[in-house]
Amino acid sequence: MRLEIRRPKAADVEAIHTFFRLVITDTFEKEGIADLHEDIEHEIASKHDYLHRDLESQGHHRYFLIAWMEGRIVGTIECGPSSSLIDESTGHALRDVVEVGTVLVHPELHGQGISSSLWSAILLTLQARGISQFCLDSGYRNAQRIWTRKFGEADYVLDHHWGEGQHHMIWSRQIEDTPITFKI
Repeated sequence: MRLEIRRPKAADVEAIHTFFRLVITDTFEKEGIADLHEDIEHEIASKHDYLHRDLESQGHHRYFLIAWMEGRIVGTIECGPSSSLIDESTGHALRDVVEVGTVLVHPELHGQGISSSLWSAILLTLQARGISQFCLDSGYRNAQRIWTRKFGEADYVLDHHWGEGQHHMIWSRQIEDTPITFKI
């Protein structure tokens, strides 16, 4: 199977919105928080807004990459200014650091290297733009395990941020210290 990673086009918006709903709803179900319908809708709306900012600014305010396989979207990643949650939770230490987010992979295709390929593509993009540092965050337990395996321990942990036992984690890394890998 051939994986294609490219910038989104206006013609892709409907398919990307459908993809966001599928993956975010699945994530909430797997996290055991599917009953938080308002939070699901808020998360989906924020992704729609990020995509709109990308397309409207031609990648200057937000920058998306989408992965296609067999005629369908199978993954997304984006970068842009760090969120207010990251800024405030780190005492403004990461205010001017680019945040990488919206790392989403189709639920049926986890573990096939799509996320790693998207990461490599966004890291190369950041390098080409002269950016040396990035940050990312997650409140999802499954994603936290993946990011800890990929990037090591989080630099900031907001204990019980989303409720008892539901922490939020923030990582900050130098691009030069982050391997760029491709699955062959």
